[in-house]
Amino acid sequence: QERLVESGGGLVQTGNSLRLSCSASESPFSAYTVGWFRQVPGSEREFVAAVKRNGGSPIYADSVKGRFTMRRDKVENTVTLQMSNLKPDDTAVYYCAASTKYWITSATTSPANYEFWGQGTQVTVSS
Repeated sequence: QERLVESGGGLVQTGNSLRLSCSASESPFSAYTVGWFRQVPGSEREFVAAVKRNGGSPIYADSVKGRFTMRRDKVENTVTLQMSNLKPDDTAVYYCAASTKYWITSATTSPANYEFWGQGTQVTVSS
């Protein structure tokens, strides 16, 4: 079974940056549609960014466009989320997710469509 592990979270001040990374234990990320989601206690898991299995540019939630960048690292078999100009509203547990499905763009924004999930990494942005 595939296992995903996120890393890179931490505590930063407003305006600073963090880089999250997700690793996969079995298959290369090229075999997956990959998404980043975040969740605040008591709230639903929220879409952040995703890239489809069959290529194309990543898509982003409106709240992070221009600040977050998602990339595949083929050499290390990781997927990263570079987060810049962080805001207190970005505070959440961030999760990496993957699916073997070929999806239309809109389907990548739903947590229910992903088969594999990491344990999450905490991002806290102080005001």
